[in-house]
Amino acid sequence: MSALAYIVAKRRLPVSGSDLRTSHITDRLEALGAKIFGRQVASNLASFALPNTANARSLSTMAVSNVETATNSVATQVKNTVNNLPQVICSTAINSSNPEYQEAIKLGCPIFHRSDLLAALINEYSSIAVSGTHGKTTTSSAIAYVLLQAGLDPTIIIGGEVDAWSGNARAGESDYLVAEADESDGSLVKHFPAIGIITNIELDHPDRYQDLTEVIEIFQTFAEQCETLIGCIDDPNIQQHLKPDISYSLDPDSNADYLAKNVNYHDQGTQADIWERGEFLGTLNLQLLGTHNLSNALSVIAAGRKIGLGFAEIAEGLASFTGTKRRFELRGEVNQIRFIDDYAHHPKEIAVTLAAAKLRISQNLDTQRVVAVFQAHRYSRAQTFLEEFAAAFKDADLVVVTDIYSAGEMNTTGISGEQLASAIAEHHPQVFYHGDLATLPQYLRSQILQPGDLTMFLGAGNLNQTIPKTISLFGS
Repeated sequence: MSALAYIVAKRRLPVSGSDLRTSHITDRLEALGAKIFGRQVASNLASFALPNTANARSLSTMAVSNVETATNSVATQVKNTVNNLPQVICSTAINSSNPEYQEAIKLGCPIFHRSDLLAALINEYSSIAVSGTHGKTTTSSAIAYVLLQAGLDPTIIIGGEVDAWSGNARAGESDYLVAEADESDGSLVKHFPAIGIITNIELDHPDRYQDLTEVIEIFQTFAEQCETLIGCIDDPNIQQHLKPDISYSLDPDSNADYLAKNVNYHDQGTQADIWERGEFLGTLNLQLLGTHNLSNALSVIAAGRKIGLGFAEIAEGLASFTGTKRRFELRGEVNQIRFIDDYAHHPKEIAVTLAAAKLRISQNLDTQRVVAVFQAHRYSRAQTFLEEFAAAFKDADLVVVTDIYSAGEMNTTGISGEQLASAIAEHHPQVFYHGDLATLPQYLRSQILQPGDLTMFLGAGNLNQTIPKTISLFGS
């Protein structure tokens, strides 16, 4: 939402929004002239009025131009916009009980989903939309970074923050747009990009999908709407249910268009020889760890080559790409303890992230243990993947489990962080439960962490907010 707001504000259109707390993200929007409210109340809409109908119509035109085929109902609604009513953009997190939403209905404001605005922007540009259950943020960020380094001046809308453009969005002047396309709420079907990428397909949102079949169907629809589809055929669901126009694989014996061979995974990154349809392109060096990031890099190469970039400039860009915030992000080091923040919240994401952490300490004599501090995200996910979570921590030497982050979801099954810890303990010899985030930093300092630990804070909730206090306790 903040990335979309940034792009609209950069077009000098009036923007307002609300958040329950201020941050550097809201500060950045305010610096562009956006009005940010600290509460979600009905009066916020009365406080915001477009200066004139022409401006209202300019946002209408921007938001829906050339998108009638994707969102006819949205186009019709926008064309009927009258007076100075603000257009309201909501994410799936906003439900019908939200007071701002209720006020927008009462006033007759045109209301759109976040994905409607993203779909309109995708249709305005020569767009690269990155989808998949895992790896979307890293892959879309890497593509955007390579295009930026190559001088292509892309517009960027992603879910993570990157230092190279000081946030999660960038307004470029070229025809290129790189966007992260999310399947979590089913809105993926609204997008018609020039290039679509699917990294993998799994069930990750049991609150939205009943089973994997429904997830596959969403990706199949998206695939049909891409002018060119790039897909990882290492993923069995992509291999079985989709037909990518351009394929990539880490299996040197596959028939993929892009292959990585002679791979060397080491504690400082990855090196591999890259092949394109049977021809050797050159050697790639990554700062990113793990097989998953090499796979992501292959999709970056495929996309870059599709738009005409030479391998040398793609490889140069990837070599200097250090990743996004909350993806193996080093937050600090004190008393020979390193503190890593990672967004991993699905069992497979946790497993590959911990495997990368284990690789890093295996070649570093100053580090002895990988300590995983985990906060599950959503009760439905914790319940659905309980057994998968239980087996996902094998590469951690010690595991600390906190209470589950609800993300506004009701706990209909009674699943708890303590139950999750018990399930993990059936597969792991050192598992500890400490539910209270307020006292977690002191608990980690007094009972868990020791010099030589690589401490991984894992989860998509608010666990990472405890990292600064934990670091400060070790520094005192």
